[in-house]
Amino acid sequence: MCGRFTQISSGREVHAVMGLDGPEVDLRPRYNIAPSQNAAVVRNDAGGRQLSMLRWGLIPTWAKKPDIGNRLINARAETAAEKPSFRAAFSQRRCIVPADGFYEWRRECAVRQPWYVTTRGGEPMAFAGLWEHWRVPEVAGLQGSLADCQPNDIVETFTILTTGANGAMQSIHHRMPVILSPEAIRPWLAGEEVELGSAAEDLLMMHRVSRHMNNPRHDGPECIVALEAP
Repeated sequence: MCGRFTQISSGREVHAVMGLDGPEVDLRPRYNIAPSQNAAVVRNDAGGRQLSMLRWGLIPTWAKKPDIGNRLINARAETAAEKPSFRAAFSQRRCIVPADGFYEWRRECAVRQPWYVTTRGGEPMAFAGLWEHWRVPEVAGLQGSLADCQPNDIVETFTILTTGANGAMQSIHHRMPVILSPEAIRPWLAGEEVELGSAAEDLLMMHRVSRHMNNPRHDGPECIVALEAP
């Protein structure tokens, strides 16, 4: 799965790597993006390939309440095309989630130890994602990050596709985000068939990080600093 990730690259880097149209967007570095927070995603619209800020945790259009989004931060690539929560988005609303790394946890003795996973070359990754729009109901009473929403407001949300872990990741977790190759970005956004398997064995590297990052309010570079091996 993917429960936290980072977006550290500058807007200029994301613009170049993701082939965005229009002017560059200024992005604040994010070191600990958590579910229900807004993050940058890439999608096609009338102006071409654009960057937008969407809420993490997909809320289907038919949902009565937004709480379901807390459970839909990830979608299994193997079944997303058929699942009621994702199939409309899989067919019509695909996106790319630019990421510089992601976190995963492994049980080590009595603690869940966080690990940070990134590319060996330091280049941004392109997670395959889906996005959706949800209309706030007339009687909402929403709380948390949606407390300011008014009836009939549109909330745009996204989910990250996951697949089976490659050999490098299996020692930590059995799932990982779908990381698209640069060549797969265009067909994925265009709704074409794309291979959604695990990443190449030599793409990623990983290291332990402090449990300081477990708190989603902590969002600084200290979150990704490597710990010495025990």
